[in-house]
Amino acid sequence: LADTLTQVSTIDALLDGVYDGVMTFDRLKTYGDFGIGTLAGLDGEMIAFDGKFWQIKADGVAYPVTGKMVTPFAAVTFFDVDETYVLPAGMDYDGLKAYLDARIEMLNAFHAIKIEGAFSYMKTRSVSAQQKPYPPLAEVTKFQPEFEMHNVTGTVVGFRCPDYVAGVNVPGWHLHFLTEDKTAGGHILAFTIVQATAQVDVTGEFRMILPDSSSDFYAADLSEDRS
Repeated sequence: LADTLTQVSTIDALLDGVYDGVMTFDRLKTYGDFGIGTLAGLDGEMIAFDGKFWQIKADGVAYPVTGKMVTPFAAVTFFDVDETYVLPAGMDYDGLKAYLDARIEMLNAFHAIKIEGAFSYMKTRSVSAQQKPYPPLAEVTKFQPEFEMHNVTGTVVGFRCPDYVAGVNVPGWHLHFLTEDKTAGGHILAFTIVQATAQVDVTGEFRMILPDSSSDFYAADLSEDRS
């Protein structure tokens, strides 16, 4: 499974409110040691690197993920470094995306990214665990808790997906953050870099695992354009 992005379910199913867990993290780890996603019931943001998985709940605190916990949506790979970039001081999130997009030669491939460094500012969000009947994600994020961190060090993990995967995954960049002391993080909304290094893994294969037949996935209306 080297150079393969393995994904559980689809982003449009998550947007539609399909939040039941469909794969254990013990099984997910067989497909990758690095990635992002969420937990059953949309209980926070998931981030993984170096073979370890964390859950950032709605309180902004990071908790270790156990193997028996389950995910409704996740994307993972076995990370290896193809390109390394020293990022300019003062760069923000939009600047990072433009900087890397200008240097990536195969924009129609998948790219995993890991950034380690110091940030003068980091803004993240998480989401609260939901109960059935599940609301769509757009309703949940209206009340999302947001967290602002200053002068923080840590690790950014995520993917750049090609435009043609709209509905399956998030086109463009989707990044999560975990502090160096493994206590806080979340889905990234904004940041400013003090000093950081980005490592990129070009990933030319994609594998998607759909939920089993008992899942609400198969009753969801996934024909709507949710871009």
